[in-house]
Amino acid sequence: MNFGRLAAMGTVAALILIAGVWGSWPTAHNVMLTKGRESGSIEVTSCGDDTCTGPYIPESTGSRARDKVVIEHTVAVKKGRTYSVIVKPGTNEVMRSGPAGVLYAWVPLGGALLLASVVVAGGLRLTRAAWVLAGSGIALLTAAFVAL
Repeated sequence: MNFGRLAAMGTVAALILIAGVWGSWPTAHNVMLTKGRESGSIEVTSCGDDTCTGPYIPESTGSRARDKVVIEHTVAVKKGRTYSVIVKPGTNEVMRSGPAGVLYAWVPLGGALLLASVVVAGGLRLTRAAWVLAGSGIALLTAAFVAL
């Protein structure tokens, strides 16, 4: 009985953490591995419900100016402000770059760390490991909030 509980809860905790990395990676790899990617800035000129748009000003060699690129409309993107961005390859979509972009990309992992800490504490009864997971998740989410 004890082994079954440990195996089941360990699997659930591992799946939660894998899902957090899986949710973060599509954005994180573009923001963190910038070699060969177009980088520049966007001046946000208009915002809708889900996206904001504006002209793209290139900063990296080989990058070209664009009249209109799209960035996800979040609480951290406001009309009239300029942001450093990375262009998603093959699209006119951009993502925040720099420390703020990296931290924002890993927010799903921060949530997964918090959720996994509950499973580890309750299902595996490993309170110290659960506190480490929870502390890591809180630190990541707080850093992302402060950076944005």
